[in-house]
Amino acid sequence: MKKIKVLLAEDDTNLGNILQDYLELENFDVTLCRDGEEGLSQFKRQPFDVCIFDVMMPKKDGFTLARDIRTADKHVPILFLTAKSLKEDKVEGFEIGADDYITKPFNEEELLLRIKAILKRTSHAHEPHENYIFKIGQYTFDGQLQELTYKDDVRRLTSKENDILRMLLMRKDSILKREEALIEIWGKNDYFLGRSFDVFITKLRKYFKDDNHVRIENIHGVGFMITDKA
Repeated sequence: MKKIKVLLAEDDTNLGNILQDYLELENFDVTLCRDGEEGLSQFKRQPFDVCIFDVMMPKKDGFTLARDIRTADKHVPILFLTAKSLKEDKVEGFEIGADDYITKPFNEEELLLRIKAILKRTSHAHEPHENYIFKIGQYTFDGQLQELTYKDDVRRLTSKENDILRMLLMRKDSILKREEALIEIWGKNDYFLGRSFDVFITKLRKYFKDDNHVRIENIHGVGFMITDKA
């Protein structure tokens, strides 16, 4: 069975070694880096299935590293490790395109469960392609290629934008409940994720600006609904 390749960037020597040893015992192939620059260098050398980055690192912090990686790869899952618990930091992490965020201290079992949840949520890329094509208004959305097309204009979506839009379109003209979306996409429902979810909804609305018939409506206190009625 092919091992899941993990890029782990953690400058705390003890924690990095503990996490590497634990994940390798769980049959992951782990590349451990001590700073963000080394992490980016390793990412450019070979493909990874999931990235785990400490936020506070020398040379290049985890947020900057994630931004650099997102310019090259919008799909690879990213999980942040951090001692910070400020809501602004969590929101920033999700806006960059993080798939999850775990606050130190944590135990190895919790990290493993988070990784497995991320991989489960992203595994739908192997489903039949036809299950991912949607037409709405003058747009075509390809959820497998993560592309939203309007006439000759093709926009590449981030993983989170892609997941949210697909859930909306699967329930077209019906309500996508906020709690349902947060649990399905992030694996949990909390205030910080709700803030991030709203940011992605705002971005998606802007992407549909060229067709006035397409609307993402806010159903107050419940969730959102996408329609394309004249």
